[in-house]
Amino acid sequence: MSDADAPRQLGQLLTGTEAKGVADRLADGDTLTAALKVVAVGQRAEVRRLLGEVARDAGATYQQVLVLRAIEGARALPTTLSPLWTMPGHLAQSGPLTSSVTRLVGSARHAITCSTFNFQRSSALWKSLREAAQRDGVAVRVYMDTRAADGSGQHWSPSTTEVAAHLAPAEVWRTKEFDGGYVRNHAKFLAVDHHLLLVTSANFSWSAENNNIEFGVLIDNPNLTEAVERELREAEGTVYEQISAGDGS
Repeated sequence: MSDADAPRQLGQLLTGTEAKGVADRLADGDTLTAALKVVAVGQRAEVRRLLGEVARDAGATYQQVLVLRAIEGARALPTTLSPLWTMPGHLAQSGPLTSSVTRLVGSARHAITCSTFNFQRSSALWKSLREAAQRDGVAVRVYMDTRAADGSGQHWSPSTTEVAAHLAPAEVWRTKEFDGGYVRNHAKFLAVDHHLLLVTSANFSWSAENNNIEFGVLIDNPNLTEAVERELREAEGTVYEQISAGDGS
């Protein structure tokens, strides 16, 4: 590995918030093990290895902090916030939620992460997310609630296996039992290209996108968006299980 490879790879792995957290702790005299607690569990071993490449000499914490501060600064982009509403009769004046959802999905070039309670086939997202999943180079990941989808018994609300088939080759994850109890996925957000984050009260249905009074916030912040996505990925296998189109369960 060249001298430039380790900092570059660290920049790809760490969010600005994580880089700042590790740098702050190292600067305060914490051990590397303690400092890495701000990093997602699945990334810690690789970050430790790369930081070791950055400063091969014993006691070279200063060099590690410099690299981390550079990553923090490079990712310190200004946050922009846009309110989005749904109201009956298209009364909302500050940006309609329905058109924003389809526009965001249509603009994706690399990745989409979607978390919802369930889907309805009437949702604008139902079609646009399928189109995105089938575009070359766009990785789609979906989290949903098992009982809401598989227990509805309504033709307009697809099951988890139907969602997986409709969105193939997207990864679809559904909630499973944890610690003897049912886990409900009620987080509703859409993350696009690891920097745009739409957090909304709306379920993905025609009524929620057109007739209800719903409120959402569109946030342009790579650090926050990556942190939200990483949080759910860390929960995979613990409170979520992956479902494929061929599963009959």
